[in-house]
Amino acid sequence: MDHVALKNPHFFYTTAPLPCPYLEGRFERKLVTELSGPDGKSLHESLSRAGFRRSHAIAYAPACPNCRACIPVRILASEFKPDRTMRRIRNATQDVAILRGPARATSEQYRLFTRYQDARHSGSDMALMGFYDYRSMIEDSPIESFMVELRGPDNRLLGACLGDCLSDGLSAVYSFYETQDPGSSLGTRIVLWLIEEANRLGLPYVYLGYWIAESRKMAYKARFKPMEAFGPAGWVPLKD
Repeated sequence: MDHVALKNPHFFYTTAPLPCPYLEGRFERKLVTELSGPDGKSLHESLSRAGFRRSHAIAYAPACPNCRACIPVRILASEFKPDRTMRRIRNATQDVAILRGPARATSEQYRLFTRYQDARHSGSDMALMGFYDYRSMIEDSPIESFMVELRGPDNRLLGACLGDCLSDGLSAVYSFYETQDPGSSLGTRIVLWLIEEANRLGLPYVYLGYWIAESRKMAYKARFKPMEAFGPAGWVPLKD
């Protein structure tokens, strides 16, 4: 883990137990801290390399008693080789324009976001978000963030991804997309673009958040090889 000299103290808190959104019958707790003050960017960099994630102006990591299912993972961008399925997805989406812009929320994004939540995460806290909650999620960032939009030939918004810029990579904060055509695999296409963009910028990693082998919602991440996982020994290769 990289260490940074912080000018101001930062306090960490543990959240109350809540039902786990990924593993039925389990409860989750998080270790959180605010990314505030002049050290916010440096703190975010250091915590990201220690397996933390960002939401709004908060950094968090799992702190669940008796459970270590959530494993932070990152893709080694320069060594990544798409498999046959990924190549097919990339070829099948050649007519999809992928545009990177500032982290700004729009009503068009929000409508797609709500459709995605209703299809994939109905009943969750995020499914209940209004537009101003969504705008806060996109725009309330103490660091350099960006928004990626996927648009079809008719300019219709098909997918989007909120990302963070790190000195050693790009971090996928949250992605959503049209789910009515599962064959389009827009989620995979977003990750492939992040890898391509990291390589274009000369950045070694794409941070994908937490991999949970027992969760179908998260298990897909292990397909993007080679990948590293963060644990007691730091970042080590994620083995099959």
